[in-house]
Amino acid sequence: MTSVRFYEEVADELLKFAVIIAKHKGKWVFCKHRERDTYELCGGHREEGEAIIDTAKRELYEESGALTFDMHAICVYSVQKDDASNGEESFGMLYYADVKSFEPQLHYEIEKTILTKNLIEHWTYPDIQPALIAEAIRRGVC
Repeated sequence: MTSVRFYEEVADELLKFAVIIAKHKGKWVFCKHRERDTYELCGGHREEGEAIIDTAKRELYEESGALTFDMHAICVYSVQKDDASNGEESFGMLYYADVKSFEPQLHYEIEKTILTKNLIEHWTYPDIQPALIAEAIRRGVC
C-alpha cells in the first residue's frame, strides 16, 4: 500500500515530481503511455536545474500536447510506500491546468490523450492519482 499526504509547502529542493490535473472545456484530460494499458494524469520527474513549474509545463505539453493553458499550483503532495524500510517520502507539486488548445499530434512516449466527463477506472497509479484528484476536489479546484 502507498500513503499520500498533502502539505502547503516544503523546501524546493525536495520537490522531485510535478503532476497536473488538467481539464479542457470541462472534461478531464488523461493520457495513456504506449507501454501500458492504463491511464494517468500528466506528470513526471523534475530535471536537474529545472524550476518545478517548468517541469509541470513541460510534462503537460509532452504528455497531452497542450499548447495554451492556464496553470496554478494546488499543493505539495508526498508519496510513501508502506513497505519502505527507511520511511522516506517522495515529494511533488500538484497543479491544475485549464487547457485551451492542443497540438494535433503527440511526439513523446504517450500513445494517446483522452478527454472525458467522468473519471477513469483503470489507473496506472491507483493508490496515488485518485487521491490527488480527491484533494483537488476537496479544495474546490476542480
